[in-house]
Amino acid sequence: MTIGILKEPSFETRVSLIAESTAALTKKGITVLVETKAGQKAFCSDEDYQKSGAIIGKRAEIIDKSDIILAIHPLENEDISKLNSKILIGVFQPLSHPNTILSWAEKVVTTFSMDMLPRTTRAQSMDVLSSQANIAGYKAVLEAANAYSRYFPMFMTAAGSIPPAKMLILGAGVAGLQAIATARRLGAVVEVFDTRPAVKEEVMSLGAKFIEVEGAADASKAGGYAVEQTEEYKNKQQQKIAESVAKSDIIITTAQIPGKKAPILLTEEMIKTMRNGSIIIDLAASTGGNTPFTQNNATVNVYGATIIGNSSLQSTMPSDASKLYGKNILNFLQLIIDKEGNLNLNWEDDLVKGTCITLDGKIVNERIQPDLVKA
Repeated sequence: MTIGILKEPSFETRVSLIAESTAALTKKGITVLVETKAGQKAFCSDEDYQKSGAIIGKRAEIIDKSDIILAIHPLENEDISKLNSKILIGVFQPLSHPNTILSWAEKVVTTFSMDMLPRTTRAQSMDVLSSQANIAGYKAVLEAANAYSRYFPMFMTAAGSIPPAKMLILGAGVAGLQAIATARRLGAVVEVFDTRPAVKEEVMSLGAKFIEVEGAADASKAGGYAVEQTEEYKNKQQQKIAESVAKSDIIITTAQIPGKKAPILLTEEMIKTMRNGSIIIDLAASTGGNTPFTQNNATVNVYGATIIGNSSLQSTMPSDASKLYGKNILNFLQLIIDKEGNLNLNWEDDLVKGTCITLDGKIVNERIQPDLVKA
């Protein structure tokens, strides 16, 4: 069994496996090939990989010789055309790019997309979305603190008292919960909104106030993701959020729906009510953003508020982000590689089946089919 690790596109700082994780594979007798300088931006050198037992090589050689190829982002068509009958593992967002996935299927590539992993208790150790969102939530608060022109905590000084910053977090998923914890450590007063009443207890346990809106659609069968809401609920939601927005200094938005444009949670009218110098960190920027003004990978100023659009904050901590991502991948590989180091694809395993998107020239993931029909 040979596993290849490819260098990511220039905008990405992470790598699929760092040397520490690579060593766990080579000790099992698995050959690991690493593209030259693949881990450089994650502060993992070619020498580190070689010490772990990996072999450094050129991209074409790695693609040719590997049985399983690891790449966080989608490969270019030139690389995909060389993957006939090989296995590709990464985070490919197939719900948003169904036609790309269709073209991959036609090239007979077996593809596993880790963002499609069923979000069950058993899958937690492989959940790349959670491990990376945890980092994004942490860095979102630090980004806000850096951009904010005032203190986060309350200060009582001889020159007078400074009130604590008031933060609103929209979405109490993994990123939102980490943002709460980080903001509270820095001394901010935090309010949180989420369409799922079930997260109220977690929010309050972290020291934040939960904003409740009655009538939310049941999200219990959505695998931990947000779901579409009724117009009546959206109107109630907007009213409640508007009240909190007007008194907030910092807002962090995290709401995304897989395969769809991010919902607008902060309207133009809401943003107008925020005081000059307020900060909005939009983690849903790559799917359109939770404000009408959000631009991905850009900072804009609107009505005195600064809106920072960034869906890749995890890449600003490449060492730990790569380490955690690599642990997720190692745990997933245990499902498809047996103890002797041979490939063993068990299609009776719901995690293996749920993560696979292309197989034998076809798209096999049921969640993608409806989107392809519409395309």
